Amino acid sequence: MLEIFEKTALEAGRVIITIFEEGCAVAMKADSSPVTRADEEAERIILAHLARSYPDIPVIAEESVAAGQVPDIEGKAFFLVDPLDGTREFVDRRREFTVNIAYVENGIPVAGIVYAPALGVAFAGEAGHAEKLIVGTDFTVMERVPIAVREPPLNRLALASRSHNSPATDKFLFEQAISECTNIGSSLKFCLLAEGKADVYPRFGRTMEWDTAAGDAVLRAAGGTTVTVDGLPLTYGKTGVKADFDFANPDFISWGGKVNPARMRMTSEENP
Repeated sequence: MLEIFEKTALEAGRVIITIFEEGCAVAMKADSSPVTRADEEAERIILAHLARSYPDIPVIAEESVAAGQVPDIEGKAFFLVDPLDGTREFVDRRREFTVNIAYVENGIPVAGIVYAPALGVAFAGEAGHAEKLIVGTDFTVMERVPIAVREPPLNRLALASRSHNSPATDKFLFEQAISECTNIGSSLKFCLLAEGKADVYPRFGRTMEWDTAAGDAVLRAAGGTTVTVDGLPLTYGKTGVKADFDFANPDFISWGGKVNPARMRMTSEENP
């Protein structure tokens, strides 16, 4: 499956870079998030590849959902696709945007790829194996390097969203006695945890499943975890939740090393 993901992501990334270099107009969706021709073209490519290779597996893709095209996934494995994660980075001419493709079984992201075409790097993982791909300017893979999370060092490094930081994140870092924090856009935060360059990514605030599934799959394959603030594994395929939109994530914490969920719950309860 990762072979198909890789081919698909590289093709989508080539189109995204072409549009990035040419420049394009930006529109706003109903939820006030930006969308560009790069989002739409990349999703078209990804959906075509997945339909051809896996015609019986439904796909939940960001722009299709925004257009009201939501297949039934009840009791099924499915794909989650964000054709251009970090559209704000793309629009602002920063290079941290990514192509995200994930496969979900029983609510768990078991395979995924995150490709940052402007940085020439991709991350892929499934079945307990994760790797970093170095991608050339011709959009072919030049090198593959196995990756894994690191044991938490004495001075842990946290990652936070460049565009969506919050006071709750600062509160979490204080509670966990973490003084070092780097801001970065898109799902690359999961990948830095997966390759052992950082230790924790707390996210308090709205994310959607297509934002996180591919990076989460890579992180879990590299030995990391993603849990809710109650210490439970973050799951996917959340529909029919009265308190929120379909496919919306709750607040979560992604850890590069081992985490004690009981301690996570205790910290939350001690500091409401």
